Amino acid sequence: MTDRNFGYLGDKFQLKLLSLLIVDNKFADNIVESIEPTYFDDQYCRLLMQLIKEYYTKYETVPTHDSLDQLIRIEVSNETAKEYLKDTLKKLKDQDFADADFTQQTALKFCKQQEIKKAISSSEKIMSNGNFEDYDKIEDLFRKALSVGNDKEDGIDVFTALEEVLADDFRHPVETGITGIDNITNGGLSKGELGVVLAPFGVGKSTVLTKFANTAYNLGHNVVQIIFEDNPKVIQRKHISCWTGIELNQLSERKEEVKEKLEKFKKDRGSLIIKKMASDGTTVSKIKHYIRKLITRGIRPDVILLDYIDCVVPSRQFNDEYAGEGNVMREFETLVHEFDMVGWTAVQGNRSSIGADVVEAHQIGGSIKKGQIGHFIMSIAKTLEQKESGRATIAVLKSRFGKDGVIFEDCVFDNGRVHIDTDDQVSFLGFEDVKKEKKANRVLDAIKKRQEKLNNN
Repeated sequence: MTDRNFGYLGDKFQLKLLSLLIVDNKFADNIVESIEPTYFDDQYCRLLMQLIKEYYTKYETVPTHDSLDQLIRIEVSNETAKEYLKDTLKKLKDQDFADADFTQQTALKFCKQQEIKKAISSSEKIMSNGNFEDYDKIEDLFRKALSVGNDKEDGIDVFTALEEVLADDFRHPVETGITGIDNITNGGLSKGELGVVLAPFGVGKSTVLTKFANTAYNLGHNVVQIIFEDNPKVIQRKHISCWTGIELNQLSERKEEVKEKLEKFKKDRGSLIIKKMASDGTTVSKIKHYIRKLITRGIRPDVILLDYIDCVVPSRQFNDEYAGEGNVMREFETLVHEFDMVGWTAVQGNRSSIGADVVEAHQIGGSIKKGQIGHFIMSIAKTLEQKESGRATIAVLKSRFGKDGVIFEDCVFDNGRVHIDTDDQVSFLGFEDVKKEKKANRVLDAIKKRQEKLNNN
């Protein structure tokens, strides 16, 4: 017979596959039911896979490294087997995830491959018996092998799980901390959803994302804030200002008061991690690799904020720069969905957005695809007068789960305390009417002042 190892997907691949099952819940949900312990060549990998499947059946999630360690202590009585299992578990924990994407994409192929091996072996036995009536069993064996994983690809019947679908809280959103935005999004974004903040440079993209991160952490979520251009200490200080209500320029002189106020924010909450990455070579794959490293440390992010997407480069070469930008946003959306996180990022506005009364969708810098991919898009605009007075105009440009075309005119936008307070909302048309009225009033005021000046002369 031909080589049944198929030339690859041996021990190294199998260790990597097991490791990914533990650190990536989304991936595990898609594949764990298709993987049988017998697929693994190493007996201790088989035992670990058995423990993983039993745990998944009972709790509907895969165990962590710590949980597996406890299961080994409880379930395995043989001391020699216990030590070998612990060694194998350590190998899983030490895995490098640089080629994790390949492993994920090949996992189903591996399952089919192992079933085909079993089908070939069983077919040989049937053929050697020479019973012609049993030959139809061969067809069944290969049909079963080739159908592995198909149940996950068939989609869902629209009438299934109606109680869950019709529940008021099926989205489980994470609030942003900006009242107007939370009202429009029905409580913020939910896991698997991507939000985009559009603004010209220097207007407040980082402030908004920091506000979102701070709010999510306060609600008990694990938050990762990835930055490219800012100093991490600057972002730290913004968070401290959020918690204490003390302005950025006063934090140092009120150091002891700050420390005292911060104590209560460290207890009974998740993690808030600020990670600076290089702005000249970071890909979404590198970000994915970092998320997996966090998971192995026991930190599974609920919310990820990327400040900002324009600093991320495509994973492969594109002839068209705009196509590359669109691909990066799509990859980030996929990452958010894959790891079941709330995703927020920011995009730079083009030149026409600088000083605009309202920044609109067509003023996205670069590829318009960056805006097409997000579930929710909001923009920030600041005129010169608003910059001086600590105010801004926020517009909801796109919303897949609520009202869009809404403008919050002249909101409080305090960079020093990371405080954003939305005023009453108006429509785009309503805003245009207000603009015309204000312009008319300014013209009338100018005429009046000129007339008064002439009369005085």
